[in-house]
Order: sequence, then C-alpha cells, then structure tokens
Amino acid sequence: MARLITLLILLISSASAHSQSIRKNYTEMTGYEKAVLVNGFFELRNNGDLINDLSQFHNDFFNFDNTFDPTRLDIHFNLPDEPERDIFCAWHRRQMFEMEQAMQQIDPLISLPFWNSTIDQSPASPLWDENFMGQFNAAWGLNRNLGATGVLPSPQDLANVQSISDFLVYSNTLERGVVHAGAHRWTGGVMSGPPSPRDPIFYLHHTFIDKVWQEWQEVNQTSSFIITSMIRYDGTYSFNGQLLPLVNPNDIIDSRSLGVFYADNQQVVMDNYTVSNTYKTPETFFYQYNIEVCDNFVVPQEKESKIISANRIVLKPGFHAANGSKFHARIDEETTSASSQQLFATAPPAYNTKQFELIDYQKNVYADLSEKGEVLKYKFHPNPFVSNIELNLTDNAERIDLWISDIRGIELRRTSAGNTSQIAISGLENLAPGMYIINIQVNGGRIIGEKIIKR
Repeated sequence: MARLITLLILLISSASAHSQSIRKNYTEMTGYEKAVLVNGFFELRNNGDLINDLSQFHNDFFNFDNTFDPTRLDIHFNLPDEPERDIFCAWHRRQMFEMEQAMQQIDPLISLPFWNSTIDQSPASPLWDENFMGQFNAAWGLNRNLGATGVLPSPQDLANVQSISDFLVYSNTLERGVVHAGAHRWTGGVMSGPPSPRDPIFYLHHTFIDKVWQEWQEVNQTSSFIITSMIRYDGTYSFNGQLLPLVNPNDIIDSRSLGVFYADNQQVVMDNYTVSNTYKTPETFFYQYNIEVCDNFVVPQEKESKIISANRIVLKPGFHAANGSKFHARIDEETTSASSQQLFATAPPAYNTKQFELIDYQKNVYADLSEKGEVLKYKFHPNPFVSNIELNLTDNAERIDLWISDIRGIELRRTSAGNTSQIAISGLENLAPGMYIINIQVNGGRIIGEKIIKR
C-alpha cells in the first residue's frame, strides 16, 4: 500500500508558538538572535527577576561541606565523598532549562547558546563585545577581570575529561577541574563566586558544560544519581507565584528528555525523541542551518511539532509522524534577516516583538524515504503556487511520474519524464485557490504525497 507523507506549512506567525530547544555556539547566532537574547536577560531582571532568584539560590545552597547536618543539601562539591548528595550535572541542566523556558516566554525562538571556552579564549572575542555579553559588566556591576585570575581549558583538557569512563569520577573531575571551573575563574568578578548566575555569561558557559556531559553520556551511557529529587526542583519551591515541579535527576540524564538538542558546525541531528507537548504545544525547534531528523524522532497521535530552518531540513528514515499527529517543516528566511545593527547596546525600554512572515515557498525541505535500501531526496517549489510546480531530485531517475490531485484524491493534472532530476507541471492557473496534493512516484516505487497551497 502506498505510504503518504505530509508536511504541513502553517499560515501563522511563529510568535504564536513556543519552542523546545536547539542550542548552538553563540558564533552561529544571527544579529536578531543576539538582540533578543540580550533583551531577554534585561527583561527577566525587570519582571520577577529570575536571574537574581537563581543567583541567590545558587549562593545559598552552593556548598555545605563544612557543616555536620546531613539533611542540608547543596549543589556543589559532593564528590567523591558523598555520592548520595551529588546533583551537579543534573541540577545545572535543569537550571538551564528553567532559564530557557523563561526566555521563551519573551521570544518563542530563543534558545540558550553555548560558549566553547576550549577554543574561544580571547578577551577581545566577539563574545565580549559591548553590544553582546560585554555590556552587562558595567550595567550590572559584575566586576569581570577577563584572564587575570585563571586559565581556560584546552581541547586536550576536555579530551582528558571525556575519556573517563566512570560517572562519579567523571562528574567530580568535570566539576572541580579546569573544564568547568576555568571559565568561572578566568571571567572573574561575580562569575568567580557562589552568586555566579547573576552574570549572563554563566548560562552560556553552563550550556557548554551541559553539552559536554550530553556527549559523554551518549558514549558511556552510565550517568546515574542516588538522590531522587533536587533542591529547588523538589516540588516545594515557588518562583513568582509558580510552584516548580519535582525533578528526579535520573529522568534528565539525556538532554533530549527535555527536548534539548545540541548543534555544532552548522548541523544538528534530532533523534531518539518523542514529542510530548508537556511544556509547549506545539513543540517548535528552530535552527538557521541544517537540521536532520532521523532515528526514533516520533510525533505521536494528537501531538504537534514544528521544525523551522533558514536553510535545509532533512527527514530521514526513522522519523515518524503518526496518523492523527501534526508535523510542520518550514523554511523561514525572515528569522535571519536582522542585521547586527539591531543589537541592543543598553537595556531596551521595552521588548519589541518581531512577527515572522510566512515565506511563500518551501525551499530545501527534503524528505528521505528508504525503499529497498534506496533513499529518495526531493523538493517541490513554489509553495504556495500560482501556475506551475517544479520538482527537483538530488539525483537523476529513470522515470518520474508527477501529478496533482484534490484533497479527495481525484487526479487533476499529470506529467512524466525520464532520465532526469527535474520535472514540472504547468497550466495550473485555473485551479481554485485552496489545498491540493502533489504526488511523486520515482522508478515505479512508492507514491509520496505532500500538501501544497494554490493561491
């Protein structure tokens, strides 16, 4: 039986959705993304002040090693002697998630970026520009002293930590060693002490530490915690009138459990994740570069997810959108159109919402479907269409059949071609505006259908 794969292109602005997260190196951020991140930090100080709350909590529960009360739980330096109290990796993962969720209430496409301190080590780096992270030093009295009181880790330092196979040894070495502690000391000021979450660079640093742990876990698969809840995330703590949930650290040893993926070098692989809509409906993932959706990425029945890129989306074998689910893949160039001049140099008086316009064609959205070991990659454009539709394959085919039908499946126009990678249907200007199905069959294989819009 022919299989129908449908990619829905929604006619709504992204501002009505909320994101899950594709986190990337800050060097891959657009001017607009930097602007909204900076603005987000200022907004959170002005509305409830989550930054100060996280800083005060981190300060108050930083380390109780010098006390004799075993009931006083803390965040840091419990290994190697007290593994039953260790929560360092998991607690900071949940802290990053809390901050990111708050940011996404301001702009739904914000994801926390990371600072790779093993490579990006100059006090003159763009990271510290006055229109990016540099402006917070004076604005918030952070007293940074870049490079004066410590060293940053080398790539070899990171490799040495990642080569450790025992989780307790790994977590202790990661926390106490230069890979984690180096950026705190090297930045100086507030960042070097227990109130460090008051410095926004803390979040770019700890997002990197979270990425490091995620990569270690994917190789070793041995992270585990004795404790089953964490201070702040124990079901008793409220911020700004909202009770935070109870979180078992063993439930978040994979960042994908929170819908968090890490991108690098203009590529992200999204796998082993089931859309739940627990925190947001629809779950929206944005990354301006290449997105690959593959093994065991599942959108269950009655769940909804969006994936937005400014470049390319590839749906590979192993991706599954169940019948009755809603899955949307969209290329949206407007998300990258802002220039660096739009960065806020000082605290903005108010947050300005940017509406993302719908791009009227689907560009570089590929669906990969295996048939007897063969993979078909294709794209249609324009979408919406007026008078013609063009199909492009990445490779030549012996025969291509292309036809358009209405939503009831009644065929309206067909064309065929041989030994080509490109084919078009024209003369469609007389079709009534609305939704249609464009169908493709290559070399007599499975039929693939995709919804398209007639203007």
